[in-house]
Order: sequence, then structure tokens, then C-alpha cells
Amino acid sequence: MRRRASLVLLALAVFFAALSPLLRWYAFPRLAKVPAGRYQTVVLEAKDATLIDYGTLEPRTVPRLTMIQTLKGNVEEARKVKKETGRDVVVWDTLSHAAGPDGAMVSQIPERYVFDAHSQQPVHAGGEHVDGTPVRRDGIEFKWPFLVEKRDYRYFDLMTRTSAPIHYRGTRDFHGLRVYYFEQTIPWTEVPLPRRLPLGITPDTVRALGLERWYSTRRMFWVDPTTGAPVNGEEVHQEEMRWTGHPEKKPITAFAGHVKMRPDYVDSTVALVKSQRQLVLLLTSYLPWGFLALGGALLVLSLVLEARDRRARAAELSHDGGKPERAAPGEGALSRGGSP
Repeated sequence: MRRRASLVLLALAVFFAALSPLLRWYAFPRLAKVPAGRYQTVVLEAKDATLIDYGTLEPRTVPRLTMIQTLKGNVEEARKVKKETGRDVVVWDTLSHAAGPDGAMVSQIPERYVFDAHSQQPVHAGGEHVDGTPVRRDGIEFKWPFLVEKRDYRYFDLMTRTSAPIHYRGTRDFHGLRVYYFEQTIPWTEVPLPRRLPLGITPDTVRALGLERWYSTRRMFWVDPTTGAPVNGEEVHQEEMRWTGHPEKKPITAFAGHVKMRPDYVDSTVALVKSQRQLVLLLTSYLPWGFLALGGALLVLSLVLEARDRRARAAELSHDGGKPERAAPGEGALSRGGSP
């Protein structure tokens, strides 16, 4: 019985030891995915910002500018892309809506982002756009991959519609989480005007006035390294209207401000990420290491039982070998020379 138990324990030890890398390297890439139907809204604010008055083409200081970023997973489009490419993808339709202190719209920029559900890398299956203009993304946007590395990434910039490095700047503590801090600087670049502007103004109207839009920003993200989800984001954002062909003319500040995520949205985002990171850790750390430790413990227990079984059998053989053999009936008389 002891030998049979040791063999069962040995089989279980091999099973759990083999299951450990399978969970990490096989199950994790297939199970850890961004949900296709995700919906999220984030509100950011810039206090005491400078904003252009399109009626007078003069900059003015406003107490607050609000930016609402809405992200909606397009499940139907994701199914179509999966059917075409055979890959699990997520299609995000997003809207960046900027509003002044009176709630009036300042600008709106819609966007579609198609990416791999696990790696977060762009999938070029058609339909990608920014403000209705087709784009071909290079690098990530909105979210980092699972298990973020301490290195630079390429991050897509909405305004320039190009990708540039976003640099890893160290590890920090943020609301009870150990996060990676990333920073990206976009130098002054001429960028397209949004198609939707206040007062019925169009990009053609602004161009007819001899103005063009320039933009620069310093972008900062605090990213949970387990899920790859940013828990906080800020931008020191600047926009100018410059006179086309007249660099000597003073530019008009279209927008300038330090945009920060509103505190209540920071708190809700941190709470959501803390719950989601446990699922990722379950597949990448808790279960693989737990099964490996369990396999090692079962192996030790199997060897202990096998050693005890061998010692017991050796003791039985030794005990039997030390006793004199019992004589068969009548054998003693013959040995003494007696007749049968």
C-alpha cells in the first residue's frame, strides 16, 4: 500500500510540475484578453487654462476646461475582423470631447482603434481612423500590454497621427499600487484642425483666414505593470494658431493648460485595476508557482514513502534471515541416526 501511494504521489507531482509552465506560457496568452465589449468614460480637467475665442480670435483665461474621453468596444466589428484575420481583436470607438466652462463644445475628435486582444498591438484590418481620416498605427495607444516591461514603447499621438517613443522614467507608488511612470514629449508640430469646432466654424474657415494649427505636449502616464492599464494620466498641452507664411506674426494661443484626470475618476480607475490585476496574477504567478511548489512537495513526500517502504522490506528480509529454519517432521530422527 505504501509503495502504491508513493507512485500515485509521484504521478501527481509530475502533473502539477508540468501544469505550472502550461498555465504561464500557454493558458495565459489565451485567457488574458481585453474584453471586446468594454465601455469606459474618463473625465480630465485643466484649471485656469487659456482658450481661444473663435468669435474674436483672441485668447482668454477660463477657470476650467473639461475633456471627456469615451471608449466603447465595438463587438460586431471585432467579430468581422476576427473572421477576416483569424485573430482575437478589440475594436474601440472613442470620442475626445472638449468643453468650456459653460459646457459648450470646444472640439470633438472621434477615433477607431483596432488591436490584438492580448498583446495590444495594432491590427491593420481597415477602419482605423482619427477624425474620419484613415491612419495606420504603429505602437500602442490607451493601454500597455499585460506584464509591462521597464523599457520605452512606441505610443500613438492623436493630434499628429503618428507614433513616437514614450519613455520609462522609473517606478513609483501611486494610491497603494507600485506603478511604472512613462513620459512622452511631442515637439511643436503642425496638425490638422478638428472637423467639429464651435460656432459653426470649419477647418476651411480657419484656413481661409490664413491660420494653421500647431501643437506640442508633454504626456505622462502612471501604468499598472501587471494589467498594463494606466491608473492616471496628465498632459501639459499647448496649441497655437500660426499665420501661414508669416512666421514674424505673433501666434494666437488656441489652448494651453495642464490637463489632469479628475480625482474621482482616478479613484474608480485604481479600484478597477486592483480587482483586475488579481486575475492576471492568478495565471502568471499565484497558480504557476503554487503548482510548482505543490509538485515539489508531492515529489518529496513520494520519495519519503518510497524510502520508508524500502527500509521496511529490508528489515523484514533481515529479520527472516536471522531465524533458524524449522525442521520438517521426522527430519530430527534421521539427523540423529535413528531408523525410520
